[in-house]
Amino acid sequence: MSVAVDIVRAWRAPRQAMHRQLADGVREDRALIYVIAACLLIFIAQFPRLWRDSVQNPELSFDMRVGATMLGWVFLAPLALYIIAALSHVLAKPFGGQGTWFSARLALFWSLLVAAPIWLLNGFVSVLAGQGVIANIFAATALLVFILVWCASFIEAERKRPD
Repeated sequence: MSVAVDIVRAWRAPRQAMHRQLADGVREDRALIYVIAACLLIFIAQFPRLWRDSVQNPELSFDMRVGATMLGWVFLAPLALYIIAALSHVLAKPFGGQGTWFSARLALFWSLLVAAPIWLLNGFVSVLAGQGVIANIFAATALLVFILVWCASFIEAERKRPD
């Protein structure tokens, strides 16, 4: 099944989508592709805002802004996400978490990929609406979608599996 179809299904039923992801077995290459794809999409979503900011404040060129954003989203964010996934797995253990390091990573990376389309929409809206209430609402919605999907996916990733 295609990833795009799985993303659409995850919007309706994130736990079931995560269950399907886990049923495919431990595939570290898939988790790595998910985090890279999600970070690339979020990086691309920043372009309209970066362009607007460079026009409004030309002290920093568009190229410099893109370079700094690329460093953050494409190179540093995946490393930080690996650390966040590990910490979430460690924190789940005292509360009865039965998952693995891989399932914790997959839950986080998959959730970020599922939320990436709304980040793209957020980037578009931030240019049309400018800085203000509407842009803040879309940014908060993107963050909320990510958190909700991650929570549902993480619960599924850390639940006890039948032997």
